[in-house]
Amino acid sequence: MMERDSKIYVAGHSGMAGSALVRRLRAAGFECLLLPTHQELDLTKQDKVEAFFRRERPRYVFVAAGLVGGIRANSEAPADFFSVNMAIAQNVILSSHAYGVEKLLYLGSACMYPANCRQPMGEDALLTDLPEVTNEGYALAKICGCRLCSYLQRQYGDRFISTIPANAYGLHDSFDPQKSHVIPALIAKFHRAKMECLPQVELWGSGRALREFLYTEDLADGCIYLMEHYEEPGPINMGSGEEVSMQRLAEIIRDITGYEGEIVCDASKPDGMARRMVDSTKISQLGWQAKTSLQVGLNLVYQDYLSQIGEMG
Repeated sequence: MMERDSKIYVAGHSGMAGSALVRRLRAAGFECLLLPTHQELDLTKQDKVEAFFRRERPRYVFVAAGLVGGIRANSEAPADFFSVNMAIAQNVILSSHAYGVEKLLYLGSACMYPANCRQPMGEDALLTDLPEVTNEGYALAKICGCRLCSYLQRQYGDRFISTIPANAYGLHDSFDPQKSHVIPALIAKFHRAKMECLPQVELWGSGRALREFLYTEDLADGCIYLMEHYEEPGPINMGSGEEVSMQRLAEIIRDITGYEGEIVCDASKPDGMARRMVDSTKISQLGWQAKTSLQVGLNLVYQDYLSQIGEMG
């Protein structure tokens, strides 16, 4: 178990997953959190990261930092998504090894799995084939981060673990239409359509693709649970167990935002993987499960979006 007075470094604390981790840690009584800003610590700079670990000597590390984005951003900048995430993984994980971090958890991504993976996706399916081409750069970097944790545990006995969550969504996500994931992108699109009285909203793809989403407060809770209950070298999945088609997701968000127009699917745009759901059997057997339904989580994210744009009444 993590001692409440231990130094804990949350890499990526200002992001969606990282900020949820900070909230959850503080709620659980952990107050000695190391939270340098990006201006104070650029995780792509090896010398800066090493100096930080040499100076601060954190006892526990959560690696939630990274360059993230939706299908469009990943497709347009694969070199950036690969190189930035590789640099962050290598710098933080190897510095944690060099300066005696007691335990580390690295956050992977469900897109690490092969594009034609059996469903739901079990941990043993990793590296059995190539990931989906639209986010291959990001996926390969994440695979390398998870494998590095496994190698350090095998070779040196480091207690470095990794988890592969389902598609995450939650508070403080990016609603930038050029960079955002599907849920914040749809929330912003439907709200704008409502405010501008547009007759229809375009949905990328056929609408038939199936996805599993995990609310970030559940993700944070699961990460802390794994830090205290999981020791194996290989990654462990973390999902909600709730699956939805893109068409149905759009319909739910349309209803939440109060938009009354039509949803039109553009099948000329990519669907990504036809289905993406992680097999959460292992983490369920450890005693953890998600608590937030998709309907509840989407409502909370929409309220967060309204607060960001200053339309809370």
